[in-house]
Amino acid sequence: MTSYEKIAKILRTDKDNIRILEEKLGVLTGKKNIIDKIVEENEAQIRNRLDFLGLGRKITAKQIYDALISKIEADDVQLFKVLGSPRVSVSSDWQRVLEIARDVAGRPKGFFLKKEKAVELLKNQPPMKVLAALGYKDVDEMARKENIFEIFSALRFIEGGDWLNKVFFKQYENLKPNDFEEREIEVLALSERWVNIAQEFIKRKYHNISHLKELGLIYVIPLSLEISGETLRNFGLILHYFNEIPFYSDLVKKFSEQTDDFAQNLISLLRGDVLDERLLESDKSQWLVIQRYLAKDDENDWRLFEPHINPEALHWEKAERMLVKAGEFLNHFSADLAFWQNLNWVGDYFKSETGVDVLVSFNLVDTAMSLVKEKELIKYLYHHQEALWNKIFSEYFGEEKMEELMKENIIKGYFEV
Repeated sequence: MTSYEKIAKILRTDKDNIRILEEKLGVLTGKKNIIDKIVEENEAQIRNRLDFLGLGRKITAKQIYDALISKIEADDVQLFKVLGSPRVSVSSDWQRVLEIARDVAGRPKGFFLKKEKAVELLKNQPPMKVLAALGYKDVDEMARKENIFEIFSALRFIEGGDWLNKVFFKQYENLKPNDFEEREIEVLALSERWVNIAQEFIKRKYHNISHLKELGLIYVIPLSLEISGETLRNFGLILHYFNEIPFYSDLVKKFSEQTDDFAQNLISLLRGDVLDERLLESDKSQWLVIQRYLAKDDENDWRLFEPHINPEALHWEKAERMLVKAGEFLNHFSADLAFWQNLNWVGDYFKSETGVDVLVSFNLVDTAMSLVKEKELIKYLYHHQEALWNKIFSEYFGEEKMEELMKENIIKGYFEV
């Protein structure tokens, strides 16, 4: 099997797509045999990790998968201990974990909605279910007595998507650059009173941690999903948000210089808009910028098979580097966590126990999410595939240039090189 065929099979795309892409980018950059190089590096990383796990190359997909799961579980136990054995249903323990993550991330700042503007939005469209749940007669009283960040978090899982999108977020159409300010990203473990109310929301999302880009907030609902590997997965997700929020904040700051389209661009970012029309033929190499995991909704979405780069995969890449840093920062066990570094894009086909070829992702998030989904081997591969598209692009142009092009073209949805 040629390198083109190998990469195309992993990405479920046509081998000619990969061949043409290499030809065009080779001429443009002068770099040769990049696809061969990626295939070789992929193989080297797999052999290195299988050696580490005490496995040979000729093993089944299930054996590798089980070994990766065991590795996650072992690292998870260690991380849980160095974080001080946090109790997942206790808000103050979560707050401590969030603050450790913020220190690991370097306490990043950003350009976020002013608190007084957030209160004004609530007064304009009072969240009746939140008011009822907390027993307040109006927003004025609630704003005096409550943390505005906690209220904004609760909107997500109490008021429902229809009200949020059709009523509350309509106000965002009138936001202006001077409604925003520079400040540090906030972290917040919600109080235990929200746990019962939030149960349904968490069942749908598969995690109890989320973020609000426009407010610069990462928040946690203090409860356990009772799934093994939970500490590692949660801590990784928090670090991911510490990369995602500054990425979008940089864009909001940039858009604030063009006041005419400011609100429209902000809303497009918050919605996660993605180009939905095929590009016209071009002699140049065309790349989509896809800021969501489309495979979550439809694993056969046509855009997944076209050359594209994905900011989400970049945030995860950076989060995993931070995870290694966290190991150093916390208790010098970064060597264990370093196992997962530079594996985001790594994966290959292995035989199942019945002799069928199965794609195995070595990506930390895919493996951890498969645990969440009760060890369904084939369920989660999309983090790995998106990271591989990023890997191909960054081998030609570097990660810094890739991020720059993501930011420049995220609203348009594509670019040519």
